[in-house]
Amino acid sequence: MRIQVGVMGSAGGIITPEEIDLARRLGRRIAERGCTIVTGACPGLPHAAVLGAHDRDGWSLGISPALSREEHINIYGSPLQPYTTMVFTGSGLMGRETHNIHSSDFVLFVGGRSGTLGEFCIAYDEGKLIGIVTNSGGISNDFVPISKLVQKDTGATIVTNDSPEHLVNECLDLYLRSTMPTSVAFNRHADFPVSRPAITQETRG
Repeated sequence: MRIQVGVMGSAGGIITPEEIDLARRLGRRIAERGCTIVTGACPGLPHAAVLGAHDRDGWSLGISPALSREEHINIYGSPLQPYTTMVFTGSGLMGRETHNIHSSDFVLFVGGRSGTLGEFCIAYDEGKLIGIVTNSGGISNDFVPISKLVQKDTGATIVTNDSPEHLVNECLDLYLRSTMPTSVAFNRHADFPVSRPAITQETRG
């Protein structure tokens, strides 16, 4: 089973060509490391990351807020292509965020507005490994200060880097070295031993 790497970021608003390039590079590196990219199947920076993954023939999983393909396109104005697989949650935009985080082994953030902030809060509260592409627009540079303001030890680990490629490498290597995917597994099942299932890691390029 491939490692599933979530990419969350700005779906709209003012997005510069430089920010699009950062997101696309992020997706390319995820595919080069043999992982599946997971997004909310929305436009903007997450879609740029998916396009980057497909530049390298990568696999992608879209977590849609819609009930169907038709609603995904006509109500939410979101793309179906070039996703490998799409899950239609029917949960709406806010409900979809939880599915996004739970479907990702770890989560990377690029840019971001209020919806991305919600996804960051879920990931942080559930003790995920979190990577942030710094200086990528939106509120990306504010996530670390926000985590300090929370004053809550959830077990989350935050990694930051200006380089999408270095960020993917560092987070993936850290994930593979850790003894369990998230602290949430420990918190919910503290009386039972937790071990990571065997994962064969494929590296391209």
